[in-house]
Amino acid sequence: MKIWVDADACPVVIKNILFKAAERTGVQLTLVANQYLNTPKLSNIKMLQVTAGFDVADNEIVKLAEKGDLVITSDIPLAAEIIDKGAHALNPRGDMYSADTIKAQLNMRDFMETMRSSGVEMSGGPPPFSQKDRNAFANQLDRFLTKYGDG
Repeated sequence: MKIWVDADACPVVIKNILFKAAERTGVQLTLVANQYLNTPKLSNIKMLQVTAGFDVADNEIVKLAEKGDLVITSDIPLAAEIIDKGAHALNPRGDMYSADTIKAQLNMRDFMETMRSSGVEMSGGPPPFSQKDRNAFANQLDRFLTKYGDG
């Protein structure tokens, strides 16, 4: 089992939690981004820089991820593709995407996108990233690694 991170938009605090988990468990962790990111100098932590462009990092993750792997992303279409491959997807707020809920999440995302593109003003957006989100992510990651990890 490997962990792949859609790293361009991943909060730094989440990357740090992942670095500590990789150091503790020895799981292979790869950050995929279109810009260079510093990572700890550990053999099981890698940074894969891809070219800039729409969905380039997402497409690389879909290509490389295998059944049973974990992908960290807040990108719902990427999560859907990962689930279709038999891998797992977790967002940085600690919510595990599932085959049972991903289609509804995709439909809602597409609906909101249609509303925005038709000129309907949408206020808000996601709330600021909080300590509660950080804790939820850390707890969900620990549960996942306990269940599926080698460490």
